Amino acid sequence: MEGTVRFTHIGLDKRMGWPSQKEHMSDNIDYLKFYDSESYLINDVSEAFRKTGKLKPIDFMTMLIWKAERAKNYHKRRLAKLGGCTFAEAVSKLATGIYQSANHKQRLECLMGKWWFQLPTATAILTLLYPKDFTVFDWRVCGEVKIDYEPWYSNNFSDAVWDHYISFKKAVEEKGPQYLTLRDKDRFFIGRSNRRSIAEDCE
Repeated sequence: MEGTVRFTHIGLDKRMGWPSQKEHMSDNIDYLKFYDSESYLINDVSEAFRKTGKLKPIDFMTMLIWKAERAKNYHKRRLAKLGGCTFAEAVSKLATGIYQSANHKQRLECLMGKWWFQLPTATAILTLLYPKDFTVFDWRVCGEVKIDYEPWYSNNFSDAVWDHYISFKKAVEEKGPQYLTLRDKDRFFIGRSNRRSIAEDCE
């Protein structure tokens, strides 16, 4: 029938949190909200996580794709290996570790120390889950606020890394337009960096 979407991906892995063909055809899902993944993750996923401490594997994979799609399969394999389990089980362990951490420093240490995420990806995950408290440690934003990106982006977690990140966050908060939220200040600096780069390409 015209206008009917037919799903042929039978047997998708339930452990990834993906619905079966039957569920696709019967559930009344608003797929429009998945188009803007950042808004979905911040408005829907993070709010639910802060209440329950749980993350669906498909939502965590969406976080990884939002940060850097090219690395999604690398992280999927890496997390399963570190956890000695499936990807879905690793996501559950990771989510519990973040949720049960006593403070934000411990949350970053959990992602970097136990799950071996580098500072940019770890802060991206925490920015999506705690957008009022974290901002992404991004090389473009570092350039805009004059904070060193290297060698910190690849260092293991330490008190010094935490202190450097706090200095970065403070610079974003202080140098960005004061009427903007922390999340929008990050967007502002990335937008300015991108615009400057494109202008240089036009010369």
